Amino acid sequence: MEFITLNNGSKCPVIGIGTFMLAPSDAQNSVREALKMGYSLVDTANAYVNERAVGRGIKESGLRRDEVFISTKLWPSEYENPNAVEETLERLGLDYVDLLYIHQPAGNWLAGYRQLEKAYKEGKAKSIGISNFEGKYIAELETKWEIAPQFIQVEAHPYYTQKELRKTLDKYDIKLMSWYPLGHGDKGLLKEPVFVELGEKYGKSPAQVILRWHTQMGFVVIPGSKNVDHIKDNLDIIDFKLTDDEMDRIAQLDKGERYYHRTDEQLKQFAAWRPSFEPAN
Repeated sequence: MEFITLNNGSKCPVIGIGTFMLAPSDAQNSVREALKMGYSLVDTANAYVNERAVGRGIKESGLRRDEVFISTKLWPSEYENPNAVEETLERLGLDYVDLLYIHQPAGNWLAGYRQLEKAYKEGKAKSIGISNFEGKYIAELETKWEIAPQFIQVEAHPYYTQKELRKTLDKYDIKLMSWYPLGHGDKGLLKEPVFVELGEKYGKSPAQVILRWHTQMGFVVIPGSKNVDHIKDNLDIIDFKLTDDEMDRIAQLDKGERYYHRTDEQLKQFAAWRPSFEPAN
């Protein structure tokens, strides 16, 4: 495994298992199998409604707590819940998480960020982050944070490299964790000639080349899957390295075009929606 160093000195694996859109049973199985095969980063969220299952998968892996980097996210409806962090930890079955995000710039997101800062000071979150805070939202937060975040989680892929956002991130050494790393399953991206060619050169699939591009960009990547073979393939990217010329060729693909377009109306809906958390056994 390769690691990156965060702006607080902590280290994070460059690739992990994501659990977005995974039902609890699938999340539990994927996390357990991923950790057994060498993953050490797991990403979940209140909104995925699988935190308890992720906790079970971690326990079943047999790894020590200090061998797993766990990130989760508070949903906007939890930002003003004074017990949100403790309830999240209880669902995961943990005393702390390695990374705690606020998930969307919706509702009273500043109250949510204050919860992160408090959890950080209390040792309940070893690092903190923001998810989907781009443009005006990160610009406003930048004027209000007491503790700068260690991570931001946003859409990023070769068609959309977050060039503008990275100007702010670089000022504070905030790391980027990519979602939609393979272009939301866009076959056009996977069939780009440069990825087909480099895949043949290195004996990898186009998807593996793209994931390796992420890590060499300095991004952390968290592809999710319930297919054990896919999970294994996604991890198999550390044994080769793209050259500077190859990275430059891939850079030419940046269209500044994203797949997900969030609206203000959706942000209002996010603030009103409450996850139906999996009940305790």
